[in-house]
This record gives sequence, C-alpha cells and structure tokens, in this order.
Amino acid sequence: MTVYCGVDFHARQQTVCYCDTADGEVKFSELKHNREEIIAFYGSMKGEVIVAIEATGYSDGSRS
Repeated sequence: MTVYCGVDFHARQQTVCYCDTADGEVKFSELKHNREEIIAFYGSMKGEVIVAIEATGYSDGSRS
C-alpha cells in the first residue's frame, strides 16, 4: 500500500491532501506546527509514503 501526500506549508500550519492506494479516498488535514501533532499524523501512515511539497513565493530567488 502506498500513501501519496501533497503538502502546502504556511507560517503556522500545513495543509495536507493525501490518498491511500488501499481505498483511493482523498482526505485533507490541517496541522498546526506542533511537534507531537506532526509526529502523530505522519507516524500513523503505514507502508510507503510519497510526499510532494509546494514551493512558491520567494523560493525561486527572483525578488525585486
């Protein structure tokens, strides 16, 4: 079983969209940047986990 996650990082929280290939259901979670909450959430995922992280804003170095 594989879990696919798309993560959108913000200053105080992250929004995660994830899908487990076992059931194909797409789910969303909003996590505060709290160590225990983050470890519990990602630690509950079983099998292979593939994560894509959004990179926007000043990530390309093209500030004026």
